[in-house]
Amino acid sequence: MTSTPVHESSYASRRVRTHRRRVLLKLSGEVFGGGNIGVDPDVVAAVAREVAPTVNEVEVSIVVGGGNFFRGAELSQRGMDRTRADYMGMLGTVMNCLALQDFLEQTGVDTRVQTAIPMSQVAESYIPRRAMRHMEKNRVVIFGAGAGLPYFSTDTVAAQRALEIHADEVLIAKNGVDGVYTADPHIDPAAEKIAEITYQEALQKGLKVVDATAFSLCMDNKLPMHVFGMQGEGNLRKAIVGDKIGTVVK
Repeated sequence: MTSTPVHESSYASRRVRTHRRRVLLKLSGEVFGGGNIGVDPDVVAAVAREVAPTVNEVEVSIVVGGGNFFRGAELSQRGMDRTRADYMGMLGTVMNCLALQDFLEQTGVDTRVQTAIPMSQVAESYIPRRAMRHMEKNRVVIFGAGAGLPYFSTDTVAAQRALEIHADEVLIAKNGVDGVYTADPHIDPAAEKIAEITYQEALQKGLKVVDATAFSLCMDNKLPMHVFGMQGEGNLRKAIVGDKIGTVVK
């Protein structure tokens, strides 16, 4: 009796293809603050204007950080209970989600916010299949409140959400750097930008792309990552539609 060969299971082989590209965009909270505490309306409006033209071509979802309001790890270093501090950070991400939703809808883009912590008066609860259906209907879905659990960064949440909604790629928008470099370009002037690298090579070289848990999730599930800079006219739009800017990690 011959046995059926067992093929290695991977995220790529399980992905149910749709007729369009589907992405998960990770934006840092610091960007929304424009370098200050709170939300800078001009910055959020600029983000919305770049995302809006892509929704007829690409299914777009977004994870937003909350560093412009609270950072749980930093608050805990100042004496706060880490769990409570992380929950405060999650609430900060929801404020950013609502701001982005407002400015996207001002451009005419239908938008849904889904949160990991139930708050039915302002957002839907996170349901992956509902999120996918929204995107199929040209709605941008913004995920808030992190994972709903302390000790998980929004980088990790971005990778996890991307896997659950079967995204083709997770896009990491960086502030102050336009990709992955051989060293920190702010410290080492000889650092060189890398156009494409494997997860294994990045690990061996100790390159800081995203936090370790997010990186491992993407590597183990063969989910491509695209790291690029927020600065530059049209960079968000280019990354969403698949232009090769920044660094591709796979």
